[in-house]
Amino acid sequence: MIYLKKVNIHPEKFPVLDHYPFNLKIFQNTEKVIFNKGITFFVGENGTGKSTLLKALAYKCGIHIWQSEFNLRYEQNPHEEDLYKAISVEWKNGPVKGSFFGSQIFSHFAKTLEEWAINDSEMLNYFGGKSLVTQSHGQSLMSYFRSRYNIKGLYFLDEPETALSPSALVDLLNLLIKINKKGHAQFLIATHSPFLLACPESEIFSFDNKTIAPIAYEDTNHYTLYKNFMNNPKKFINPNSA
Repeated sequence: MIYLKKVNIHPEKFPVLDHYPFNLKIFQNTEKVIFNKGITFFVGENGTGKSTLLKALAYKCGIHIWQSEFNLRYEQNPHEEDLYKAISVEWKNGPVKGSFFGSQIFSHFAKTLEEWAINDSEMLNYFGGKSLVTQSHGQSLMSYFRSRYNIKGLYFLDEPETALSPSALVDLLNLLIKINKKGHAQFLIATHSPFLLACPESEIFSFDNKTIAPIAYEDTNHYTLYKNFMNNPKKFINPNSA
């Protein structure tokens, strides 16, 4: 299912060109990204802008990003969260509701949900029927994914592999495939995981070049690096390079 058809990037609306993320050439050079699949992956090295665009899309689509009230920084970037102001989105049949997932966000959300459940335990029914904080982190994530993504909507996931074991990643991959076949949800996922990137019937956009562009699974740096490492790990082991 495709709800969000396209994002347009408007460099003429960038407030500055010397602060992140507006100093990234990839945002200055990319005019638009068209979503053709129910599952879309953003892939690239850290700092290339994939998570930043994911957040900007969520904001632009009216989806709340749950976060801690206190987020102290030694050095503030006044433009770090402003990319959403310089993009526009196009829907297929009008906006839909959804959610944004991030590992740190989830940890704070789970603790808050636990406090709410003290007064209303039925709230846990929306997330697998169990307390999220009494399960292991990976188990609580999968409980959340299985419950939340059965609801029609647009879902953003920022590096969900962070707290998942390889076997749990395979479980998440199969869950995405299953939900995609049902046709009630659209996923946009920023990831480094070659497990998730192997998802059939999905599209991958690379952030490692001059523009945001589609890339084949086998052509991603992540696939190549993991494959070469598994074939010959000794070739990559060099403590002196750390």
